[in-house]
Amino acid sequence: MNLKDHIRGVPDFPKPGILFYDISTLLRNADAWQVAMGRLASVVRAYQPDVLAGVESRGFLLAAPLALKLGCGFVMLRKRGKLPGATIGLDYDLEYGTDRIEIQADAVKPGQRVVVVDDLLATGGTMSAGISLLKHAQADVVAAIALIELTFLQGRGRLDVPFEALVQYDQ
Repeated sequence: MNLKDHIRGVPDFPKPGILFYDISTLLRNADAWQVAMGRLASVVRAYQPDVLAGVESRGFLLAAPLALKLGCGFVMLRKRGKLPGATIGLDYDLEYGTDRIEIQADAVKPGQRVVVVDDLLATGGTMSAGISLLKHAQADVVAAIALIELTFLQGRGRLDVPFEALVQYDQ
């Protein structure tokens, strides 16, 4: 199955000149979602993770069921102020400003093997920040994965762990 056939390109969203790759069309097709999850599971399984860390918010849609399928724990990397209890966070630069990503202080144990999961890798800023935050929490970040990679933005170059994506767009 060609997963690209189930991902919709939405021009000029969220602003003019941006082509948004919408995975909701894949998620609502049971066969395409099963195939995508099976392929992601095959990729992730090779890294033998203890925990999958989903990046807010579409990363949750992939990481949570994938963790269940693989028998792993699941933790959330969220924006500022969205997690209850004690958190640790990291401020990072975006193309247009700064943002902050947080994790609950007790979400990972030192040395746990973690794979970071998101729906899409663009410039790599958020995923790189998530990896750094998990390392600060003493996790062993063994890989990062995404359903989609926008290769022309060269985001994988910002990551210091192995990265894999199921679908790539060159423009």
